[in-house]
Amino acid sequence: MIDVRGAAPLPDWLDQLTASGPAPLAGVATPLHDVRHAVAQGITTCCNSEGNEGCITDMKLQKRIMAGRAGVLLLRRRVVLIAHLRRCCADRPTAVPR
Repeated sequence: MIDVRGAAPLPDWLDQLTASGPAPLAGVATPLHDVRHAVAQGITTCCNSEGNEGCITDMKLQKRIMAGRAGVLLLRRRVVLIAHLRRCCADRPTAVPR
């Protein structure tokens, strides 16, 4: 659904998950069913925060790795380098397909 940005199968998928899925997933499916219109909106629109979340995660990771050992200039260079690598390698798969 997310790859093709189509939410048409969402209600049926949630019903199947609630009925026959593992207990933890069924527990998540019930609240999602109540707000399925918002979930469908998030799936179908291109306006979401996934790009920002990735940048924030990168910055937090660098901050934790270099905590107390690096100045602002080094942290800035590392964050810029990671952003550059994310852009130029975005079309490459992160894992080797099996």
